Amino acid sequence: MSDPTDLRLVATARPRPTGVVLVDAHVVDVVAGTSAPGAVWVRDGAIAALGSRDEVRAAAGDTPTESLDGAYLAPGLINMHTHFSLALPGERGRYVTGLDDAGIALHMADGARRALLAGITTVRCVAERDHVDITLRQAIRRGEALGPDMFTAGQGLVCTGGHGHGSGSTLECDGPDAFARGVRTQIKAGADLIKVMISGGIAGEHEGIATPQLTDAEMAAVISTAHAWGRKVTAHAGPAEVIERAVRLGLDCVEHGYELTPEVTALMAESGTALVPTLVVTRCGEFFDELGVPRWMQERSLGAGERHVQSYRMALDAGVEVLVGSDMPPFWLFEGTSAIVREMEHMSSFGLGPVATLQAGTIGPARWLGAGDRTGSIEVGKQADLVAMDRDPLRDTAHLRGIRWVMKHGEIVRDDRRAVAA
Repeated sequence: MSDPTDLRLVATARPRPTGVVLVDAHVVDVVAGTSAPGAVWVRDGAIAALGSRDEVRAAAGDTPTESLDGAYLAPGLINMHTHFSLALPGERGRYVTGLDDAGIALHMADGARRALLAGITTVRCVAERDHVDITLRQAIRRGEALGPDMFTAGQGLVCTGGHGHGSGSTLECDGPDAFARGVRTQIKAGADLIKVMISGGIAGEHEGIATPQLTDAEMAAVISTAHAWGRKVTAHAGPAEVIERAVRLGLDCVEHGYELTPEVTALMAESGTALVPTLVVTRCGEFFDELGVPRWMQERSLGAGERHVQSYRMALDAGVEVLVGSDMPPFWLFEGTSAIVREMEHMSSFGLGPVATLQAGTIGPARWLGAGDRTGSIEVGKQADLVAMDRDPLRDTAHLRGIRWVMKHGEIVRDDRRAVAA
């Protein structure tokens, strides 16, 4: 496997022409769950036409062509649980925590670049340090930095001493008024959504996964205030009891869901509350070793793995919408592929299957983000956010390991056939 984060691949980016016709491809329709030979006309960063090679060439006139050599052309991947400023306990985390303002901005920009080169054309950031994510989002939009489209929560909201406190990526609040003010603070900074920590988690040494951390009044203040401002709310949450209370208050999405029950998953399905399971975080010992994560955290994480999968399967059985999110850096090379692909392999093998898994990493997240009219599938009028690989990801999720070509907004940013030494 080629390293999608290798600096040499920066040299493959080429100026975007007015348009290009992508030919010699199998076009993956994630909505229908099918793939078929076809061509795609990309013009001014968007998809202008789809169809057979002859049909598209006729519509595109003298627009130049780009052969994909028989590759399967799919929508760019969307990662719904991303932290470009992630600083876990351990040696690597201490390094990230010690970066100054300029250092963390460069660190996060590098993560965004590497994510895009790995085939991730959109991310949802769910708690980043000091609102650098909002600045980075704007820089990417202006073309000053290379990276995915970003939807971001700004800082996550926590109680005093709550999950993730003290990292700069969270804002400590206590009481309904303070949590309502916290929501408004993130929206003022430019947040697209709100993230709140309603229970303990894996990375908190002085808490447990099942530790409840907010009162009903505090959760209600977050959800009602965010909804009044037109923002969805997602919650870091482990135990079923806390999740049930939040769902009844109108929660839009659950992160992790380590300890769900059939009753709570049924409620989530009825309420339209999505789940981003992040299965990879309870089965990533190699990643923890690489970062120097302490033993107590490794034991808590890996020890939760079996129950985590049981919860995920309960959610599938209940009909809960599941969406792809890696938590660990989505571009990270891990077990022979990127973390996002490894997460998708877990989701597929533990019951979702390859078609629904690809939907959970493309059109499903796009709809949740309110961007389904712009991205998430290959349709006329949508952004040309595309990836190509040599085998069909609808048949086997592992075929995503072969991503070798990436386009964002009509610009080819990665093409392994043209990789050259920098």
